[in-house]
Amino acid sequence: MEQVLELKHIHYSYHTLNGETPALTDISFSAEKGEFIAVVGPSGCGKTTLLSIIAGLLEPEKGLVKINGRYVRDSVTNVGYMLQHDELFEWRSIYNNVVLGLEVQHMMTARTKERAHELLDFYGLKQFKNSRPSQLSGGMRQRAALIRTLVLEPDLLLLDEPFSALDYQTRLNVGDDIGQILRKEKKSAILVTHDLSEAISLADRVIILSKRPASIIQTIPLIFQLEEDTPLNRRNAPEFKTYFNLIWKELNSNE
Repeated sequence: MEQVLELKHIHYSYHTLNGETPALTDISFSAEKGEFIAVVGPSGCGKTTLLSIIAGLLEPEKGLVKINGRYVRDSVTNVGYMLQHDELFEWRSIYNNVVLGLEVQHMMTARTKERAHELLDFYGLKQFKNSRPSQLSGGMRQRAALIRTLVLEPDLLLLDEPFSALDYQTRLNVGDDIGQILRKEKKSAILVTHDLSEAISLADRVIILSKRPASIIQTIPLIFQLEEDTPLNRRNAPEFKTYFNLIWKELNSNE
């Protein structure tokens, strides 16, 4: 398969006046085109730091990161980054929030505008395109935030606990929506989450990190025998509990 992301022997430490704090130690993995990878680990172990390095916001002290075969600093690949909060601007309509990235990157063309309208229509927000963010539910706002990311046509999406601000029921529904959207769009994605159930329901495999400084304990492929493989259906599958207990055991044995 076509490789979208490659990390080899990544090391990173934070430096302050009080000294050095190691965050990541010898992290290596790759992601194929269309693959969804979840990264789990203890709180504060360096999961968000890892995403920042992949995005090119931080430079590793050792190791390399390549996207579509090119080093991050030289890559022209569009990487989408979806945060914990939707970060929609209240003074802009939903449509104008969706096309904000296009404006910033000077990509507003007839084709990209049409794509924005198509995505709003397909994912159930067409009738709310002129609404303000405060007029939408939390789940609808997250969907708008995802559309804002997808309209830029990224080859790789980085998801930093994008559902954590939602209530449980909304979180389940939005996770199901977004999981199916990403599979339909055949997007590669790296999800950082504390929620093991979320990781298992969404991902093709789960990477388990140790406590800080984080290293990879184990990588677990997720295989479900389902006629319709969706996040919600996975939660009711017999394999779900097995994977949950396996990942839980690995995390706690590391503690």
